[in-house]
Amino acid sequence: MTRLAAPSCHCPHLPDRRGLLRSFGLGGALIGLNVLPLARAFAAEGTDALLLNCIDYRLTGATTSYMTQNQMAGKYDQVVLAGAALGAKNDKFPDWGKTFWDHVQVALDLHHIHKVVIIDHRDCGAYKVILGKDLAANPKEEFDVHAVQMRSLRTDIVKKYPALGVEMKLMALDGSVEIVT
Repeated sequence: MTRLAAPSCHCPHLPDRRGLLRSFGLGGALIGLNVLPLARAFAAEGTDALLLNCIDYRLTGATTSYMTQNQMAGKYDQVVLAGAALGAKNDKFPDWGKTFWDHVQVALDLHHIHKVVIIDHRDCGAYKVILGKDLAANPKEEFDVHAVQMRSLRTDIVKKYPALGVEMKLMALDGSVEIVT
């Protein structure tokens, strides 16, 4: 069985696993013991946000790059739903909304997030499937429809969790991002 390595946390204020062991003077004495849960507990303290984005494979790298460029690397949890904001709030797939809210609560309970970052994207197939309309041909209408959906979700988030901030973005297929207010 192949065992995958746990992702490393690049939080400048937190020691890595080796640094953590050295700081306790335990070094080689704990080789073979599973200290990863302890390291993960420390890493969770740096979590700032829950990112909601779409499943679209075309934007996986661009989304990660955007979060990194905005000093969010290692500081966010992530929930991925087809359509992002629309996935979290629609009548066609209501269980997706329940999943979103469950993730928000878990992120609050475990990682004490301060905000939700919503990144929808242009040419989104989920908007075609759920709304039955191809919006890509009219960029202004496409922006407006995404903005209405994200604002509606933001209203629900703030109503349920008044202390949480909400950031809303619309990503183009080239990775550029427009802020939605």
